Amino acid sequence: MSSAPRPFDLIATDLDGTLLRDDHTVSPRTQRTLEAAKATGARHIVVTGRTAAWTRPTLDAIGYTGLAVCGQGGQLYDAGAHRLVTSVTLDRQVAGLALAKAEAQVGPMAVAVVQDGLEGDVLFSADYDMPSAGEELAEPVAHMSELWAKPLSRVLVQHPTLTDDELAEAVSDAAGSLVTVVLAGQGFVELLPLGLSKATGLALASSRLGTTKDRTIAFGDMPNDIPMLGWVGHAVAMANAHPELKAVADEIALSNEEDGVAVVLERIFGLH
Repeated sequence: MSSAPRPFDLIATDLDGTLLRDDHTVSPRTQRTLEAAKATGARHIVVTGRTAAWTRPTLDAIGYTGLAVCGQGGQLYDAGAHRLVTSVTLDRQVAGLALAKAEAQVGPMAVAVVQDGLEGDVLFSADYDMPSAGEELAEPVAHMSELWAKPLSRVLVQHPTLTDDELAEAVSDAAGSLVTVVLAGQGFVELLPLGLSKATGLALASSRLGTTKDRTIAFGDMPNDIPMLGWVGHAVAMANAHPELKAVADEIALSNEEDGVAVVLERIFGLH
């Protein structure tokens, strides 16, 4: 191992499409590399669009017990204690107005909501095609009013004809003054509290950890990672990343299936 000074104090990684392989596991090489980087004194933090409840099984599987930024930056989660340190909610009246403005422009949309808190449910309308990645935590509702019964962290929308990219752009155009709109993955166009992003969540976590943005390296794969990559000292997009993310990255790593995170960290930290 190199005796050069540690290049970064904080390693921020998205989960799906980035740290995780397509089978939702972390490769042995990536696990070893992260441990070697942490042995230099660096910290690793997960920054994911998943809710804390949805993130927990993965973190448990890889033995992760530190802080994690979940819910697109809206939740700061203590994985070791299984508790929320902070949680940001989306005003339901604002969300309803944003949906109305968007539907006035693009027509009816299918809707799902993520309730606030560790025990919050994911509920969806009958016409919403819940991606397989979220099926086990989601429940259909008989009446749309059930979606709005409890405090929410975010709203998800789908459209019968528009692509995810087209829908995200259209909703942002129509309601971007009310909510933040992000494309987090296939089938995941999300409405968040205005101004919320992975960058705001990471900044809060970094402050608690005593690290700084210029001493942080971050890895991601989707447009919802753009704010995070813009906040850090070195931004890495995966080879499988969305073109919009690649356009703002400092470098392009190999894909999540090719240990892209590990290869970059081995080079930058001088790990052999």
